[in-house]
Amino acid sequence: MDLDDVPVTTLQGEPTTFGELRGGGAALVVNVASRCGLSPQYEQLEALQRTYADRGFTVVGFPSNQFLQELGSEEKIAEYCSATWGVTFPMSEKIKVNGRSAHPLYQRLTTVPGADGKAGRVSWNFEKFVVAADGAVTRFSPRTRPDDPAVVAAIEAALPG
Repeated sequence: MDLDDVPVTTLQGEPTTFGELRGGGAALVVNVASRCGLSPQYEQLEALQRTYADRGFTVVGFPSNQFLQELGSEEKIAEYCSATWGVTFPMSEKIKVNGRSAHPLYQRLTTVPGADGKAGRVSWNFEKFVVAADGAVTRFSPRTRPDDPAVVAAIEAALPG
């Protein structure tokens, strides 16, 4: 199955696919959590969304409580992200990113090695995957800020045409 065909349910409960969320362009996939010390990264994620949206790019947030730091309901997550960080990018329902019941998108993304050369489990909230228009994936650690020059370079290289 192509990444674009992977089913996703939005934070609002609407069924869609990863391809529809990214619109055929490039995407930055991030597992997010509201109560995490890294949650200020939402601000940089939103800035990237606003900077590159008109060039065929979107951030796609995947809330996960796998590290026990996400709010209880999709409604509370949506309210927090909107009110606290002004998030406009699409987000999925709460998912698992590791283990046997990991979301199918994460089952595929975690086969990609990061800068350390290691593939496998998501290590923490805010791990980042740049998915290029052609489907190529680049992985970044949770502590790598969304506005880090390496992430920005990967996004710019991933943009369509």
